[in-house]
Amino acid sequence: MNYFVTTSIPYVNGEPHLGHAMEFVMTDVLARAARAAGKNVLFSTGTDEHGGKIAEKAAELGLTPQALSDQMSQKFRDLAESLDISADRFIRTTDKGHEQRAGLIWKALAKDIYKNKYVGWYCVGHEEFVNETLVQENKGVCPDHNRPYDKIEEENYFFPLSKYSDQIKKAIEDNSFKIIPKTKRNEILSLIEEGLDDISISRPADKISWGIPVPGDKTQVMYVWFEALMNYITVLGYPENEDFKKYWPANVQVIGKDIIRFHAAIWPAMLLALELPLPKTLYVHGFINIDGKKMSKSLGNFVNPQEIVDKYSADVFRYYFLRHIPSYEDGDFSWDKLEAAYNNELANELGNAVQRTVAMIQKYQEGVIGEIPEPQHDNAEYRKALEVCHFDRALDEVWEQVRGINQYIDAEKPWTLAKDVAKSGDTEHLKEVLAYQVGSLLEIAQLLEPFMPTTAKRIKAVFEEGVVRPIEGTLFPKHEAAETAS
Repeated sequence: MNYFVTTSIPYVNGEPHLGHAMEFVMTDVLARAARAAGKNVLFSTGTDEHGGKIAEKAAELGLTPQALSDQMSQKFRDLAESLDISADRFIRTTDKGHEQRAGLIWKALAKDIYKNKYVGWYCVGHEEFVNETLVQENKGVCPDHNRPYDKIEEENYFFPLSKYSDQIKKAIEDNSFKIIPKTKRNEILSLIEEGLDDISISRPADKISWGIPVPGDKTQVMYVWFEALMNYITVLGYPENEDFKKYWPANVQVIGKDIIRFHAAIWPAMLLALELPLPKTLYVHGFINIDGKKMSKSLGNFVNPQEIVDKYSADVFRYYFLRHIPSYEDGDFSWDKLEAAYNNELANELGNAVQRTVAMIQKYQEGVIGEIPEPQHDNAEYRKALEVCHFDRALDEVWEQVRGINQYIDAEKPWTLAKDVAKSGDTEHLKEVLAYQVGSLLEIAQLLEPFMPTTAKRIKAVFEEGVVRPIEGTLFPKHEAAETAS
């Protein structure tokens, strides 16, 4: 069975932040779980690189837009690598293949596209057309970028979004295009209910030259948001490539809540106009606050995801953001909460269970494990949670087992059993208890594999050969501790 999963593609006008990192990790979990289930997986991510904002930023820095895009795109690639992201494709919207295929998509949509005059407001910061109501509410200034909206009057190409609203609504309601969580599904349905306006999908080339030219009209470039959405099929080689035939429609597309309108209204309309099936599921995650406050440079509370990885490791990062940030709501990051999760849950609960089991098998059985029983747990709830992108709930299920194994050790008291063995010579029960501990830890490792691949691998390496191979140091080494020690 084929399985295609995508992240949204970050815009390269700013540094990678925690939201990007969390989205990479969430999508990676889905890809790894699908591979573990024997599916033929294609996992795609990448960067969005055209538009006026990039050109403006590049000019500020004395760079060409391409040089800035190269520099910034690499930062996202590096972040994905340091988070142990197993993506199969990394698409850039400045790739020649994407540009060429975007032209083909435009031509395939030509029967719907028409020219009209656009008079209204534009936010360069968001690269987004905004309506009069929003401009009035914000007193003419974008609150996110603290710069006035631009009043523009220009002739552009338009796409008839209104034409497809009923079809999109029906697909969402009958779950053939499933949006999770339900709150986001309701949000987009009420937006459609209010009525979708046709959208401007180009900008004059004399105002924004950094973009893909409209086929047959060099005076216009494609609007960055319209063109960026095309990446999900250009990455598969739309229209003729075998991968496109094999992998589309996407099984899951993972996005942040700020871009839901683009992905739950505009993108489906484009697909319907191309006579292509809609993605099966759109999963919309929330935002991350820092110590209860919105993350912003002006507050000075920006946390670089790389800093967390460098200090604690990719697996600890993955664990915190998948379990302690609610999958269906906004969440909060603080160094104190991360430290508490690291100490209490990872080191004390999981790390300790592994270390105690190793120490006892070495002490009482000279490192020989004995016959490991089959997994004892019903993991249906874990699988169900994963299917609906409830990553926090899936990890709660795993932690039930982590706590369970610690309770089992405390209840069975292998150290007491070892004293009984010394008196009676009956080693069977002690062997069974220790083998059960190993079986449970191997099962936990299996469940953790999509979430914490390095940890899972290390636990398996300790026990899977029938003789314990102790971990050097601890299961969760902290990099700052290593620096202090040296």
